Amino acid sequence: MTDKKTIIVGKDQISIDDVIAVAYDNAQVQLVADDHWRQRIQRGADFLDQLLEQDGVIYGVTTGYGDSCVVSIPRHQVNELPVQLLRFHGCGLGENFDHRTARAIVFVRLVSLARGFSGVSLALLERLVWLLNQDMMPVIPSEGSVGASGDLTPLSYIAAVLIGEREVSYQGQVISTASLYQQLGVEALTLRPKEGLALMNGTAVMTALACLAYHRACQVSHLSSLITACNVIALQGNPSHFDEVLFAQKPHQGQQRVATWIREAINAEVEHTAQSSRLQDRYSLRCAPHVIGVFEDSRAWLEQMIGNELNSSNDNPLIDPDELRVLHGGHFYGGHIAQAMDSLKIMVANCAELLDRQLAQLVDDKMNHGLPRNLTGASDERLPLNHGFKAVQIAVSAWTAEALKQTVSASIFSRSTECHNQDKVSMGTIAARDCMRVLTLTDQVVAACLCASQQALQLRLAQDEQLRKQKQLSETLHVLKLWVEQSFQLVIEDRPLQATLQELVQRLADLQWLRNEADQIHSR
Repeated sequence: MTDKKTIIVGKDQISIDDVIAVAYDNAQVQLVADDHWRQRIQRGADFLDQLLEQDGVIYGVTTGYGDSCVVSIPRHQVNELPVQLLRFHGCGLGENFDHRTARAIVFVRLVSLARGFSGVSLALLERLVWLLNQDMMPVIPSEGSVGASGDLTPLSYIAAVLIGEREVSYQGQVISTASLYQQLGVEALTLRPKEGLALMNGTAVMTALACLAYHRACQVSHLSSLITACNVIALQGNPSHFDEVLFAQKPHQGQQRVATWIREAINAEVEHTAQSSRLQDRYSLRCAPHVIGVFEDSRAWLEQMIGNELNSSNDNPLIDPDELRVLHGGHFYGGHIAQAMDSLKIMVANCAELLDRQLAQLVDDKMNHGLPRNLTGASDERLPLNHGFKAVQIAVSAWTAEALKQTVSASIFSRSTECHNQDKVSMGTIAARDCMRVLTLTDQVVAACLCASQQALQLRLAQDEQLRKQKQLSETLHVLKLWVEQSFQLVIEDRPLQATLQELVQRLADLQWLRNEADQIHSR
Protein backbone atom coordinates (compact mmCIF):
# COMPACT_ATOMS: atom_id res chain seq x y z
CA MET A 1 0.00 0.00 0.00
CA THR A 2 2.97 2.32 0.53
CA ASP A 3 4.37 1.72 -2.99
CA LYS A 4 3.98 4.77 -5.19
CA LYS A 5 1.67 4.34 -8.11
CA THR A 6 0.20 6.39 -10.90
CA ILE A 7 -3.53 7.03 -10.95
CA ILE A 8 -5.10 7.32 -14.40
CA VAL A 9 -8.06 9.71 -14.49
CA GLY A 10 -10.74 10.02 -17.15
CA LYS A 11 -11.90 6.54 -18.05
CA ASP A 12 -12.09 3.96 -15.27
CA GLN A 13 -13.80 4.32 -11.92
CA ILE A 14 -11.68 5.92 -9.21
CA SER A 15 -11.69 4.21 -5.82
CA ILE A 16 -11.45 5.49 -2.28
CA ASP A 17 -8.05 3.76 -2.16
CA ASP A 18 -6.94 5.89 -5.12
CA VAL A 19 -7.81 9.04 -3.18
CA ILE A 20 -5.78 7.73 -0.22
CA ALA A 21 -2.82 7.01 -2.51
CA VAL A 22 -2.88 10.56 -3.87
CA ALA A 23 -3.36 12.14 -0.43
CA TYR A 24 -0.99 10.02 1.65
CA ASP A 25 1.58 8.72 -0.81
CA ASN A 26 1.80 11.61 -3.27
CA ALA A 27 0.84 9.20 -6.05
CA GLN A 28 1.33 10.68 -9.50
CA VAL A 29 -1.74 11.48 -11.57
CA GLN A 30 -2.21 11.19 -15.33
CA LEU A 31 -5.08 11.89 -17.69
CA VAL A 32 -6.06 8.87 -19.74
CA ALA A 33 -4.23 8.63 -23.07
CA ASP A 34 -7.35 8.07 -25.11
CA ASP A 35 -8.25 10.11 -28.20
CA HIS A 36 -11.96 9.40 -27.83
CA TRP A 37 -11.94 10.79 -24.29
CA ARG A 38 -10.00 13.89 -25.35
CA GLN A 39 -12.40 14.52 -28.23
CA ARG A 40 -15.30 14.23 -25.82
CA ILE A 41 -13.79 16.82 -23.49
CA GLN A 42 -13.26 19.12 -26.47
CA ARG A 43 -16.82 18.64 -27.74
CA GLY A 44 -18.23 19.91 -24.46
CA ALA A 45 -16.03 23.02 -24.52
CA ASP A 46 -16.76 23.64 -28.23
CA PHE A 47 -20.51 23.29 -27.63
CA LEU A 48 -20.37 26.08 -25.05
CA ASP A 49 -18.49 28.28 -27.51
CA GLN A 50 -21.12 27.53 -30.13
CA LEU A 51 -23.95 28.54 -27.78
CA LEU A 52 -22.17 31.77 -26.96
CA GLU A 53 -21.78 32.57 -30.64
CA GLN A 54 -25.51 31.95 -31.06
CA ASP A 55 -26.32 34.23 -28.08
CA GLY A 56 -27.74 31.27 -26.18
CA VAL A 57 -28.78 31.67 -22.55
CA ILE A 58 -26.56 29.54 -20.32
CA TYR A 59 -26.86 29.64 -16.54
CA GLY A 60 -23.67 30.88 -14.93
CA VAL A 61 -22.18 31.76 -18.31
CA THR A 62 -24.49 34.43 -19.72
CA THR A 63 -26.41 34.90 -16.46
CA GLY A 64 -25.55 35.67 -12.87
CA TYR A 65 -25.40 32.96 -10.24
CA GLY A 66 -28.12 31.52 -8.02
CA ASP A 67 -30.84 34.03 -7.30
CA SER A 68 -29.10 36.34 -9.78
CA CYS A 69 -29.84 33.99 -12.68
CA VAL A 70 -32.34 36.59 -13.93
CA VAL A 71 -29.45 39.01 -14.50
CA SER A 72 -28.10 38.86 -18.05
CA ILE A 73 -24.36 39.19 -18.58
CA PRO A 74 -23.38 41.21 -21.66
CA ARG A 75 -21.38 39.20 -24.16
CA HIS A 76 -18.26 41.34 -23.71
CA GLN A 77 -18.26 40.61 -19.93
CA VAL A 78 -18.77 36.84 -20.10
CA ASN A 79 -15.06 36.09 -19.74
CA GLU A 80 -14.85 38.17 -16.56
CA LEU A 81 -17.67 36.34 -14.79
CA PRO A 82 -15.65 33.26 -13.60
CA VAL A 83 -13.08 35.54 -11.98
CA GLN A 84 -15.78 37.55 -10.24
CA LEU A 85 -17.31 34.30 -8.94
CA LEU A 86 -14.13 32.99 -7.38
CA ARG A 87 -13.24 36.38 -5.94
CA PHE A 88 -16.48 37.10 -4.12
CA HIS A 89 -16.36 33.57 -2.68
CA GLY A 90 -12.95 34.23 -1.14
CA CYS A 91 -14.42 34.53 2.35
CA GLY A 92 -13.51 31.19 3.96
CA LEU A 93 -12.53 31.13 7.60
CA GLY A 94 -11.50 28.61 10.25
CA GLU A 95 -8.44 26.41 10.23
CA ASN A 96 -6.99 25.59 6.85
CA PHE A 97 -7.20 22.01 5.62
CA ASP A 98 -3.83 20.30 5.92
CA HIS A 99 -1.72 19.60 2.85
CA ARG A 100 -2.80 15.98 2.62
CA THR A 101 -6.50 16.90 2.68
CA ALA A 102 -5.94 19.61 0.07
CA ARG A 103 -4.42 16.98 -2.24
CA ALA A 104 -7.49 14.81 -1.79
CA ILE A 105 -9.81 17.75 -2.53
CA VAL A 106 -8.00 18.79 -5.73
CA PHE A 107 -7.89 15.18 -6.92
CA VAL A 108 -11.59 14.57 -6.24
CA ARG A 109 -12.52 17.74 -8.16
CA LEU A 110 -10.34 16.60 -11.07
CA VAL A 111 -12.04 13.20 -11.14
CA SER A 112 -15.48 14.78 -11.46
CA LEU A 113 -14.52 17.31 -14.15
CA ALA A 114 -12.66 14.65 -16.17
CA ARG A 115 -15.91 12.74 -16.69
CA GLY A 116 -16.60 15.15 -19.54
CA PHE A 117 -19.98 16.56 -18.51
CA SER A 118 -18.79 19.89 -17.14
CA GLY A 119 -17.80 21.72 -20.33
CA VAL A 120 -14.25 22.44 -19.17
CA SER A 121 -11.18 22.51 -21.37
CA LEU A 122 -8.41 19.95 -21.49
CA ALA A 123 -6.04 22.73 -20.43
CA LEU A 124 -7.90 23.10 -17.12
CA LEU A 125 -7.68 19.39 -16.40
CA GLU A 126 -4.00 19.35 -17.27
CA ARG A 127 -3.34 22.25 -14.91
CA LEU A 128 -5.05 20.41 -12.03
CA VAL A 129 -2.88 17.35 -12.79
CA TRP A 130 0.18 19.62 -12.81
CA LEU A 131 -0.70 21.05 -9.38
CA LEU A 132 -0.98 17.52 -7.96
CA ASN A 133 2.25 16.24 -9.51
CA GLN A 134 4.14 19.40 -8.45
CA ASP A 135 2.59 18.95 -4.98
CA MET A 136 1.57 22.61 -5.11
CA MET A 137 -1.65 22.78 -3.13
CA PRO A 138 -4.11 25.63 -2.63
CA VAL A 139 -4.42 26.82 0.97
CA ILE A 140 -8.11 26.08 1.64
CA PRO A 141 -10.02 27.35 4.70
CA SER A 142 -12.24 24.64 6.18
CA GLU A 143 -15.33 26.70 7.03
CA GLY A 144 -17.90 28.39 4.81
CA SER A 145 -19.76 25.67 2.91
CA VAL A 146 -23.36 24.57 3.44
CA GLY A 147 -22.95 21.67 1.02
CA ALA A 148 -25.16 23.12 -1.75
CA SER A 149 -24.57 24.56 -4.28
CA GLY A 150 -21.70 22.29 -3.49
CA ASP A 151 -18.57 23.50 -1.72
CA LEU A 152 -18.51 26.91 -3.39
CA THR A 153 -16.35 28.91 -0.99
CA PRO A 154 -13.60 26.34 -0.22
CA LEU A 155 -13.41 25.28 -3.88
CA SER A 156 -12.96 28.91 -4.91
CA TYR A 157 -9.44 28.60 -3.47
CA ILE A 158 -8.57 26.02 -6.13
CA ALA A 159 -9.96 28.25 -8.88
CA ALA A 160 -8.04 31.24 -7.49
CA VAL A 161 -4.73 29.36 -7.54
CA LEU A 162 -5.29 28.39 -11.17
CA ILE A 163 -5.45 32.08 -12.14
CA GLY A 164 -2.45 32.94 -9.96
CA GLU A 165 -4.20 34.34 -6.89
CA ARG A 166 -4.25 33.62 -3.11
CA GLU A 167 -1.77 31.19 -1.57
CA VAL A 168 -0.34 27.71 -2.05
CA SER A 169 1.45 25.23 0.17
CA TYR A 170 4.65 24.21 -1.58
CA GLN A 171 7.71 22.36 -0.25
CA GLY A 172 6.59 22.89 3.33
CA GLN A 173 6.00 26.65 2.97
CA VAL A 174 2.95 28.82 2.39
CA ILE A 175 3.66 31.30 -0.40
CA SER A 176 1.61 33.60 -2.61
CA THR A 177 0.62 31.89 -5.83
CA ALA A 178 1.62 34.87 -7.94
CA SER A 179 5.18 34.95 -6.57
CA LEU A 180 5.62 31.19 -6.96
CA TYR A 181 4.39 31.26 -10.54
CA GLN A 182 6.89 34.04 -11.20
CA GLN A 183 9.72 32.02 -9.66
CA LEU A 184 8.83 28.96 -11.71
CA GLY A 185 8.15 30.89 -14.90
CA VAL A 186 4.59 29.58 -15.06
CA GLU A 187 1.73 31.50 -16.62
CA ALA A 188 -1.56 31.64 -14.78
CA LEU A 189 -4.51 29.94 -16.44
CA THR A 190 -7.24 32.01 -18.06
CA LEU A 191 -10.57 30.48 -17.13
CA ARG A 192 -13.08 29.89 -19.89
CA PRO A 193 -16.68 31.10 -19.35
CA LYS A 194 -18.05 28.14 -17.33
CA GLU A 195 -14.84 26.95 -15.74
CA GLY A 196 -15.07 28.95 -12.53
CA LEU A 197 -18.54 27.54 -11.89
CA ALA A 198 -17.46 24.01 -12.88
CA LEU A 199 -14.57 24.10 -10.42
CA MET A 200 -16.59 25.44 -7.52
CA ASN A 201 -20.11 24.07 -7.94
CA GLY A 202 -19.54 20.52 -6.67
CA THR A 203 -19.09 18.19 -3.71
CA ALA A 204 -15.31 17.72 -3.83
CA VAL A 205 -14.51 18.93 -0.31
CA MET A 206 -17.05 16.79 1.53
CA THR A 207 -16.30 13.78 -0.69
CA ALA A 208 -12.55 14.06 -0.16
CA LEU A 209 -13.08 14.27 3.59
CA ALA A 210 -15.40 11.25 3.41
CA CYS A 211 -12.71 9.18 1.66
CA LEU A 212 -10.16 10.06 4.34
CA ALA A 213 -12.67 9.49 7.14
CA TYR A 214 -13.63 6.07 5.84
CA HIS A 215 -10.06 4.78 5.96
CA ARG A 216 -9.44 6.25 9.38
CA ALA A 217 -12.60 4.55 10.63
CA CYS A 218 -11.37 1.21 9.27
CA GLN A 219 -8.25 1.62 11.40
CA VAL A 220 -10.28 2.54 14.49
CA SER A 221 -12.45 -0.54 14.02
CA HIS A 222 -9.56 -2.99 13.81
CA LEU A 223 -7.57 -1.46 16.64
CA SER A 224 -10.64 -1.28 18.89
CA SER A 225 -11.06 -5.01 18.34
CA LEU A 226 -7.44 -5.79 19.20
CA ILE A 227 -7.43 -3.50 22.25
CA THR A 228 -10.53 -5.39 23.40
CA ALA A 229 -8.66 -8.67 22.98
CA CYS A 230 -5.79 -7.37 25.14
CA ASN A 231 -8.25 -6.22 27.78
CA VAL A 232 -10.08 -9.56 27.82
CA ILE A 233 -6.80 -11.23 28.75
CA ALA A 234 -5.76 -8.52 31.21
CA LEU A 235 -9.15 -8.57 32.96
CA GLN A 236 -9.31 -12.37 32.96
CA GLY A 237 -12.39 -12.19 30.81
CA ASN A 238 -14.45 -15.05 29.48
CA PRO A 239 -13.37 -16.01 25.94
CA SER A 240 -16.62 -17.86 25.28
CA HIS A 241 -18.26 -14.48 24.66
CA PHE A 242 -16.65 -14.60 21.19
CA ASP A 243 -17.54 -18.20 20.35
CA GLU A 244 -17.98 -18.93 16.65
CA VAL A 245 -21.21 -20.90 17.13
CA LEU A 246 -22.61 -18.11 19.30
CA PHE A 247 -22.04 -15.52 16.59
CA ALA A 248 -23.36 -17.76 13.86
CA GLN A 249 -26.76 -17.29 15.48
CA LYS A 250 -26.78 -13.56 14.76
CA PRO A 251 -25.67 -13.39 11.15
CA HIS A 252 -24.34 -9.85 10.83
CA GLN A 253 -21.17 -10.52 8.87
CA GLY A 254 -19.30 -7.47 10.14
CA GLN A 255 -20.12 -8.32 13.74
CA GLN A 256 -18.94 -11.87 13.10
CA ARG A 257 -15.73 -10.47 11.62
CA VAL A 258 -15.00 -8.51 14.79
CA ALA A 259 -15.73 -11.55 16.96
CA THR A 260 -13.30 -13.55 14.81
CA TRP A 261 -10.59 -10.90 15.18
CA ILE A 262 -10.97 -10.98 18.97
CA ARG A 263 -11.29 -14.78 19.16
CA GLU A 264 -8.17 -15.34 17.08
CA ALA A 265 -6.22 -12.68 18.95
CA ILE A 266 -6.90 -14.31 22.34
CA ASN A 267 -6.68 -17.87 21.04
CA ALA A 268 -3.32 -18.48 22.66
CA GLU A 269 -4.80 -17.62 26.03
CA VAL A 270 -8.08 -19.56 25.85
CA GLU A 271 -6.97 -22.41 28.09
CA HIS A 272 -6.18 -20.01 30.90
CA THR A 273 -9.00 -17.50 30.52
CA ALA A 274 -11.57 -20.27 30.19
CA GLN A 275 -11.05 -20.82 33.91
CA SER A 276 -12.66 -17.46 34.65
CA SER A 277 -15.21 -17.82 37.42
CA ARG A 278 -17.44 -15.20 35.81
CA LEU A 279 -20.10 -16.42 33.44
CA GLN A 280 -20.55 -12.97 31.94
CA ASP A 281 -18.26 -9.98 31.64
CA ARG A 282 -19.44 -6.40 31.57
CA TYR A 283 -20.94 -5.22 28.31
CA SER A 284 -17.89 -3.26 27.16
CA LEU A 285 -16.06 -6.59 26.82
CA ARG A 286 -18.90 -9.00 26.08
CA CYS A 287 -20.64 -6.77 23.53
CA ALA A 288 -17.57 -5.33 21.82
CA PRO A 289 -18.31 -7.17 18.53
CA HIS A 290 -21.83 -5.77 18.60
CA VAL A 291 -20.55 -2.20 19.04
CA ILE A 292 -17.63 -2.29 16.59
CA GLY A 293 -19.53 -4.55 14.19
CA VAL A 294 -22.01 -1.81 13.32
CA PHE A 295 -19.27 -0.06 11.35
CA GLU A 296 -17.97 -3.29 9.84
CA ASP A 297 -21.49 -4.10 8.61
CA SER A 298 -21.89 -0.56 7.25
CA ARG A 299 -18.72 -0.60 5.19
CA ALA A 300 -20.40 -1.80 2.00
CA TRP A 301 -22.98 0.96 1.85
CA LEU A 302 -20.50 3.60 3.01
CA GLU A 303 -18.13 2.60 0.21
CA GLN A 304 -21.01 2.68 -2.26
CA MET A 305 -22.29 6.09 -1.16
CA ILE A 306 -18.83 7.66 -1.12
CA GLY A 307 -17.69 5.89 -4.28
CA ASN A 308 -20.76 6.94 -6.26
CA GLU A 309 -20.30 10.58 -5.27
CA LEU A 310 -16.59 10.38 -6.08
CA ASN A 311 -17.35 9.12 -9.59
CA SER A 312 -20.13 11.59 -10.35
CA SER A 313 -20.54 14.78 -12.34
CA ASN A 314 -21.85 17.09 -9.64
CA ASP A 315 -21.78 20.65 -10.89
CA ASN A 316 -24.60 22.63 -12.55
CA PRO A 317 -25.45 22.94 -15.31
CA LEU A 318 -24.04 19.81 -16.89
CA ILE A 319 -22.98 19.89 -20.51
CA ASP A 320 -23.88 16.76 -22.46
CA PRO A 321 -21.03 16.34 -24.98
CA ASP A 322 -22.86 13.58 -26.86
CA GLU A 323 -26.37 14.99 -27.34
CA LEU A 324 -25.09 18.59 -27.09
CA ARG A 325 -27.55 19.67 -24.43
CA VAL A 326 -27.36 21.89 -21.36
CA LEU A 327 -28.81 20.01 -18.37
CA HIS A 328 -29.89 22.05 -15.37
CA GLY A 329 -30.20 20.16 -12.11
CA GLY A 330 -29.03 19.86 -8.53
CA HIS A 331 -26.21 17.29 -8.50
CA PHE A 332 -24.18 19.65 -6.29
CA TYR A 333 -26.43 18.62 -3.39
CA GLY A 334 -24.35 16.58 -0.93
CA GLY A 335 -27.11 14.66 0.82
CA HIS A 336 -25.55 11.22 0.39
CA ILE A 337 -22.23 12.31 1.85
CA ALA A 338 -24.05 14.12 4.66
CA GLN A 339 -25.92 10.95 5.59
CA ALA A 340 -22.79 8.82 5.34
CA MET A 341 -20.77 11.17 7.54
CA ASP A 342 -23.52 11.75 10.10
CA SER A 343 -23.80 7.97 10.42
CA LEU A 344 -20.08 7.29 10.43
CA LYS A 345 -19.32 9.76 13.20
CA ILE A 346 -21.83 7.97 15.45
CA MET A 347 -20.24 4.59 14.75
CA VAL A 348 -16.75 5.93 15.48
CA ALA A 349 -17.83 7.74 18.65
CA ASN A 350 -19.39 4.50 19.90
CA CYS A 351 -15.98 2.86 19.55
CA ALA A 352 -14.47 5.67 21.62
CA GLU A 353 -17.15 5.14 24.27
CA LEU A 354 -16.51 1.39 24.26
CA LEU A 355 -12.77 1.85 24.88
CA ASP A 356 -13.45 4.49 27.51
CA ARG A 357 -15.57 2.00 29.46
CA GLN A 358 -12.91 -0.70 29.12
CA LEU A 359 -10.25 1.66 30.44
CA ALA A 360 -12.50 2.50 33.41
CA GLN A 361 -12.44 -1.20 34.29
CA LEU A 362 -8.68 -1.50 33.88
CA VAL A 363 -7.79 1.32 36.27
CA ASP A 364 -10.38 0.59 38.97
CA ASP A 365 -9.09 -1.96 41.48
CA LYS A 366 -12.69 -2.66 42.47
CA MET A 367 -13.34 -4.22 39.09
CA ASN A 368 -10.00 -5.05 37.42
CA HIS A 369 -9.63 -8.44 39.14
CA GLY A 370 -6.35 -7.94 40.93
CA LEU A 371 -4.47 -5.54 38.68
CA PRO A 372 -2.70 -2.70 40.50
CA ARG A 373 -4.73 0.41 41.22
CA ASN A 374 -4.65 2.80 38.21
CA LEU A 375 -2.40 0.30 36.42
CA THR A 376 0.67 1.62 38.18
CA GLY A 377 3.80 -0.43 37.70
CA ALA A 378 5.46 0.95 40.86
CA SER A 379 7.09 -1.23 43.46
CA ASP A 380 5.35 -1.76 46.81
CA GLU A 381 7.60 0.83 48.42
CA ARG A 382 6.79 3.47 45.79
CA LEU A 383 3.12 2.55 45.44
CA PRO A 384 1.72 5.35 47.66
CA LEU A 385 3.36 8.02 45.48
CA ASN A 386 2.40 6.69 42.06
CA HIS A 387 -0.89 7.10 40.22
CA GLY A 388 -0.24 5.36 36.90
CA PHE A 389 -3.02 5.93 34.38
CA LYS A 390 -5.35 7.90 36.65
CA ALA A 391 -5.04 11.16 34.70
CA VAL A 392 -5.04 9.33 31.36
CA GLN A 393 -8.42 7.83 32.23
CA ILE A 394 -9.75 11.31 33.03
CA ALA A 395 -8.43 12.64 29.70
CA VAL A 396 -9.96 9.71 27.80
CA SER A 397 -13.27 10.49 29.43
CA ALA A 398 -12.97 14.11 28.27
CA TRP A 399 -12.08 13.16 24.68
CA THR A 400 -14.90 10.64 24.57
CA ALA A 401 -17.43 13.15 25.87
CA GLU A 402 -16.40 15.65 23.23
CA ALA A 403 -16.61 13.00 20.50
CA LEU A 404 -20.11 12.04 21.61
CA LYS A 405 -21.10 15.72 21.66
CA GLN A 406 -20.08 16.01 17.99
CA THR A 407 -22.47 13.28 16.85
CA VAL A 408 -25.58 15.47 16.54
CA SER A 409 -26.68 15.21 12.92
CA ALA A 410 -25.47 18.12 10.79
CA SER A 411 -27.75 17.27 7.86
CA ILE A 412 -30.93 18.17 9.76
CA PHE A 413 -29.69 21.74 10.28
CA SER A 414 -30.44 22.90 6.75
CA ARG A 415 -30.40 26.67 6.33
CA SER A 416 -32.09 28.75 3.65
CA THR A 417 -29.36 30.81 2.00
CA GLU A 418 -28.66 33.02 -0.99
CA CYS A 419 -31.99 34.88 -1.15
CA HIS A 420 -33.83 31.56 -0.63
CA ASN A 421 -32.49 30.11 -3.87
CA GLN A 422 -30.54 27.59 -1.81
CA ASP A 423 -33.52 27.01 0.47
CA LYS A 424 -32.71 23.37 1.35
CA VAL A 425 -29.04 22.53 1.71
CA SER A 426 -27.21 19.35 2.66
CA MET A 427 -24.72 20.48 5.32
CA GLY A 428 -22.59 17.63 3.98
CA THR A 429 -19.30 19.44 4.46
CA ILE A 430 -20.08 20.27 8.07
CA ALA A 431 -21.09 16.63 8.65
CA ALA A 432 -17.77 15.51 7.14
CA ARG A 433 -15.80 18.00 9.23
CA ASP A 434 -17.63 16.82 12.35
CA CYS A 435 -16.73 13.25 11.45
CA MET A 436 -13.06 14.14 11.06
CA ARG A 437 -13.12 15.82 14.47
CA VAL A 438 -14.71 12.73 16.01
CA LEU A 439 -11.99 10.62 14.40
CA THR A 440 -9.26 12.85 15.80
CA LEU A 441 -10.72 12.61 19.30
CA THR A 442 -11.19 8.85 18.90
CA ASP A 443 -7.59 8.47 17.74
CA GLN A 444 -6.60 10.13 21.03
CA VAL A 445 -8.72 7.61 22.92
CA VAL A 446 -7.24 4.75 20.89
CA ALA A 447 -3.68 5.98 21.54
CA ALA A 448 -4.27 6.13 25.29
CA CYS A 449 -5.98 2.75 25.37
CA LEU A 450 -3.22 1.13 23.34
CA CYS A 451 -0.79 2.20 26.06
CA ALA A 452 -3.11 1.20 28.90
CA SER A 453 -3.95 -2.20 27.42
CA GLN A 454 -0.27 -3.02 26.94
CA GLN A 455 0.47 -1.88 30.50
CA ALA A 456 -2.40 -4.00 31.84
CA LEU A 457 -1.37 -7.03 29.81
CA GLN A 458 2.22 -6.89 31.03
CA LEU A 459 1.13 -6.38 34.64
CA ARG A 460 -1.16 -9.42 34.39
CA LEU A 461 1.62 -11.53 32.91
CA ALA A 462 3.98 -10.42 35.67
CA GLN A 463 1.60 -11.52 38.43
CA ASP A 464 0.22 -14.67 36.80
CA GLU A 465 2.77 -17.48 36.66
CA GLN A 466 0.36 -19.89 34.98
CA LEU A 467 -0.27 -17.41 32.19
CA ARG A 468 3.46 -16.81 31.74
CA LYS A 469 4.10 -20.52 31.35
CA GLN A 470 1.73 -20.78 28.44
CA LYS A 471 2.80 -20.14 24.87
CA GLN A 472 3.41 -16.59 23.75
CA LEU A 473 0.76 -14.09 22.74
CA SER A 474 -0.93 -14.69 19.43
CA GLU A 475 0.96 -13.38 16.43
CA THR A 476 -1.50 -10.51 16.02
CA LEU A 477 -1.18 -9.30 19.61
CA HIS A 478 2.59 -9.72 19.46
CA VAL A 479 2.72 -7.53 16.35
CA LEU A 480 0.48 -5.00 18.09
CA LYS A 481 2.74 -5.02 21.16
CA LEU A 482 5.81 -4.31 19.05
CA TRP A 483 3.95 -1.58 17.16
CA VAL A 484 2.91 0.19 20.36
CA GLU A 485 6.38 -0.21 21.89
CA GLN A 486 7.81 1.96 19.12
CA SER A 487 6.26 4.86 21.06
CA PHE A 488 5.41 3.55 24.53
CA GLN A 489 7.42 2.00 27.33
CA LEU A 490 5.77 0.64 30.47
CA VAL A 491 5.03 3.17 33.19
CA ILE A 492 6.90 2.18 36.33
CA GLU A 493 7.37 5.58 37.96
CA ASP A 494 4.85 8.28 37.02
CA ARG A 495 5.97 10.38 34.07
CA PRO A 496 4.31 12.76 31.61
CA LEU A 497 2.78 10.77 28.73
CA GLN A 498 1.94 13.71 26.48
CA ALA A 499 4.80 13.20 24.04
CA THR A 500 4.11 9.46 23.85
CA LEU A 501 0.44 10.02 23.16
CA GLN A 502 1.14 12.73 20.59
CA GLU A 503 3.50 10.41 18.73
CA LEU A 504 0.95 7.61 18.69
CA VAL A 505 -1.83 9.96 17.58
CA GLN A 506 0.35 11.16 14.70
CA ARG A 507 1.09 7.58 13.67
CA LEU A 508 -2.63 6.88 13.71
CA ALA A 509 -3.33 10.01 11.66
CA ASP A 510 -0.78 8.72 9.15
CA LEU A 511 -2.79 5.45 8.98
CA GLN A 512 0.37 3.59 9.97
CA TRP A 513 -1.41 0.66 11.59
CA LEU A 514 -3.83 0.19 8.70
CA ARG A 515 -1.04 0.46 6.15
CA ASN A 516 1.21 -1.86 8.19
CA GLU A 517 -1.56 -4.45 8.22
CA ALA A 518 -2.08 -4.10 4.46
CA ASP A 519 1.64 -4.54 3.82
CA GLN A 520 1.70 -7.69 5.97
CA ILE A 521 -1.29 -9.17 4.16
CA HIS A 522 0.30 -8.33 0.82
CA SER A 523 3.57 -10.02 1.79
CA ARG A 524 1.95 -13.29 2.89
